[in-house]
Amino acid sequence: MSKVPPAPPSPTDLSVDRQIRQMTRRSFAVGAVAAGAGALGWLGLRSASLEDGIPWPLRRMLAFNERVAGSLFSETRLAGEFSSDLVTEPRVNGHVGLNGAIDAGSWRLRVECPDRNPESFTLAEIQFLPSVTMTTELRCIEGWSNAVQWKGVRLVEFAARHGFGVKSGRPFEMDQKPRGAFRYVRLETPTGEYYVGLDMASAFHPQTLLCYEMNGKPLSPEHGAPLRLVIPVKYGIKNIKRIGTIRFSDERPGDYWAKRGYDWYAGL
Repeated sequence: MSKVPPAPPSPTDLSVDRQIRQMTRRSFAVGAVAAGAGALGWLGLRSASLEDGIPWPLRRMLAFNERVAGSLFSETRLAGEFSSDLVTEPRVNGHVGLNGAIDAGSWRLRVECPDRNPESFTLAEIQFLPSVTMTTELRCIEGWSNAVQWKGVRLVEFAARHGFGVKSGRPFEMDQKPRGAFRYVRLETPTGEYYVGLDMASAFHPQTLLCYEMNGKPLSPEHGAPLRLVIPVKYGIKNIKRIGTIRFSDERPGDYWAKRGYDWYAGL
């Protein structure tokens, strides 16, 4: 039995085949151009001069993000608070500056402000001020979050009580914006290994606490005992544990993670 020869392709089939070949060549060409542009861009980034530890185009983009986040900031805009039944134990994340045991009895918080001598405070002296308890979200830049109950003293109230953060020691009330305030504050661990920089508006936000209790208990060493910062308008990288020194200034201070390619502002 003889085989029936296949039917010749129709004009429509030939047209579709030509279109597919043209699209394939075009896609390959576009992909090659895109890959070349990406490679050139990567080479350009690698050869770009560094600003604060990373190539300047990336740093400029982070600066743009900071301006956007800063424009949305308001002292009256509060982070959301949660019911106490949603409280959980946050992850132990980050150990830089926490090496070695620390004795809360001998620990002192050192505060430095231009035009005056440094001062130091015991934990009991800090706890003497009116306390604030709040349940807010601790948000990590890695993507996880926890509702945590914190207890401590508002940084702005601590500063107002002792005249810190303002030039020439001008007194100010906690519920008033201080006149002649310095622009920045730096906080660091006792060893100086971990440090954060904050703009003064964020530092004096009403929800920024010098915290000594978490979820109804004194801070554990891994969570920053005896004193840590809680600032729910920022990502967790700014919530420094085991504060040793607070330093006010007009010069923007360095920041541990900003020097490693992260956003200096780190606002939510």
